[in-house]
Amino acid sequence: MRILIVGGGVLGTLHAWQAVRRGHDVLHLEREPEARGASVRNFGLVWVSGRAPGAELTAATRSRELWEELGAQVPGLGFRANGSLAVLRTEAEHAVAAEAPGDRGFTLLDAAETRRLNPALRGDILGALWCPRDAAVEPRTAQPALRAWLAGTGRYTWLPGREVRDLTGQGVLDDHGERHEGDQVLLCTGAWLGGLVRELTGDLPVRRVRLQMAQTEPLGETLTTSVADGDSFRYYPAYRGPALNALNERQPQPPAAAAHAMQLLMVQRLDGGLTIGDTHDYAEPFPFDVTEEPYEHLRRVSEAILGRPLPRIVRRWAGVYAQTTDTSQVVHRRQVAANAWLITGPGGRGMTCSPAIAEDTAVAVGL
Repeated sequence: MRILIVGGGVLGTLHAWQAVRRGHDVLHLEREPEARGASVRNFGLVWVSGRAPGAELTAATRSRELWEELGAQVPGLGFRANGSLAVLRTEAEHAVAAEAPGDRGFTLLDAAETRRLNPALRGDILGALWCPRDAAVEPRTAQPALRAWLAGTGRYTWLPGREVRDLTGQGVLDDHGERHEGDQVLLCTGAWLGGLVRELTGDLPVRRVRLQMAQTEPLGETLTTSVADGDSFRYYPAYRGPALNALNERQPQPPAAAAHAMQLLMVQRLDGGLTIGDTHDYAEPFPFDVTEEPYEHLRRVSEAILGRPLPRIVRRWAGVYAQTTDTSQVVHRRQVAANAWLITGPGGRGMTCSPAIAEDTAVAVGL
């Protein structure tokens, strides 16, 4: 078949990969010259550890397998199986880690064991929760690298700078007045929920979430794992239970972290710099500028864990992603026409779960 994919982010690109690997031809349309949304404004984390049991964990686990397979084929993805450490600085955080589910491959480490695994963590810590299943890719280069690999198959065409304005019985019509024919149309439009998407669906059970992040100069040493702080327990569903309830009651977040719904996630880029974040803002309209207070909090926590000054921040940015409000679903997927499906709303798990989401779409659509 000939598959038309609308949306050049990670979700659309992984759908293109699934279609090509199943023997189909793909035309991939993107309204911008290059994907600029949450797919490149994220940590690049393949994060299995914190996922909710059930469909979310299944998707994350399967995606972890597919990312490793892809990483071997496409070195430009920058895939590395570096694992993660959720660093523990208080007894309340340690209690949550001790209750962590047993199906993630977790190991609870003391401070000395943590530093042997990641010598860059020289701060005052009690230990860490180690998850070897977590991994990372390079978000700024992953999509271009995968597209270049797909183009080499002879079954893939990338067509940026084209906004799809309408569905036809045979494909789509773009804003240049050109018609593109295909057997199936997959709309992977990310946080863009207006225009044609709204016309086709009306109101969606999907909300938009804004986050702030930053990148530093090179650390000057290797951060051997991805790193999270104890606040990450508050935002990932895997850790819900009595110990987390006690943490929330007895150890409230600092005012800045609470006001911006923050956790610390830290991952080292291939150039040695650190990506740090993040915040969560759910109230639209979102501000057009970034706020400095969260960065000051991230610096304090990062320096407490590293036991050294954080390298100079060289980039700050905000991003917006779409998140399904149906907590039982990993993504919102619906058929919007006889020949078209909408796939959106993976939320903050988009980079993690896109390979499995695309695989499930291929089954649902019959590719």
